[in-house]
Amino acid sequence: MQKQKSNFKMQIGDYKLYSVQTGLFKLDGGAMFGVVPKNLWQKTNPSDEQNRIDMCTRALLLDNGRKKILIDTGIGYKLAEKINKIYDVDYSHYTLEGSLEKLRLNKGDITDVILTHLHFDHTGGSTFYNEDRELLPSFPNATYYVQKKQYEWALNPTERDRASFFPENYKPLEERKVLQLTDGEFKFDEFITLLPVNGHTSNMQMVKISDNYENTMLYTADLIPTAGHVPAPFIMGYDLFPLTTLDEKKKYLKEISDNNWTVFFEHDPYTECALIGSNEKGYFIKDRFSL
Repeated sequence: MQKQKSNFKMQIGDYKLYSVQTGLFKLDGGAMFGVVPKNLWQKTNPSDEQNRIDMCTRALLLDNGRKKILIDTGIGYKLAEKINKIYDVDYSHYTLEGSLEKLRLNKGDITDVILTHLHFDHTGGSTFYNEDRELLPSFPNATYYVQKKQYEWALNPTERDRASFFPENYKPLEERKVLQLTDGEFKFDEFITLLPVNGHTSNMQMVKISDNYENTMLYTADLIPTAGHVPAPFIMGYDLFPLTTLDEKKKYLKEISDNNWTVFFEHDPYTECALIGSNEKGYFIKDRFSL
């Protein structure tokens, strides 16, 4: 079944789907699991000597021949060395450019970039400094999409989440007039729908790819960042509104399990995709596979 499911999910509608690893990093395990005790979360996400767990920034590429759509862009290369060390940012195994090259693509081939939200680990790769220290869009031929209310939030974040937003990752997109702001649930095209959720941050948008028959994948971004976060109460300490996250997780986990959707994990370096089941104890992973 696993082999069949993996091949089955390589294409949805007109789009072929490709995993794009952009890099590795680490975050504090306590922050990633909030009030969940360490003796529970370390079973699925063991920590290092600094209590950090392994993470990745896995983008998703959708390609139908005419459009090449990238979902999120990773951390990028603009962070100060001190911050890179805090998060143990590691490009020795994967880079965005290297992963695209394996698909015989380069940044100029990307036509659209869907940003789930504007935290630095999701949009840092959206811009770069050229040789003249000028900030430019990393994908010169692409239109970028983010929720309007998320963009407004990112321009004026709270003291609690200000450290997650770096304007150099997204302000140049607006200035260069390549940023399109979505407003609420947005039908990108026949097969792609953007679904806003508000627990993690204001108006993060998940990406649903579906042919309206049996094939549906949900790119959950930070609603379910790793396989270890599948249980509904396993909620990040980073989430601004954890009770909203809980409601949103319960809503979408039911849809996912009832309809046999595939979940694509952005931050889990070991589990790329999964099918989720449910029983009297809650939700659980019933199958894992890669594209």
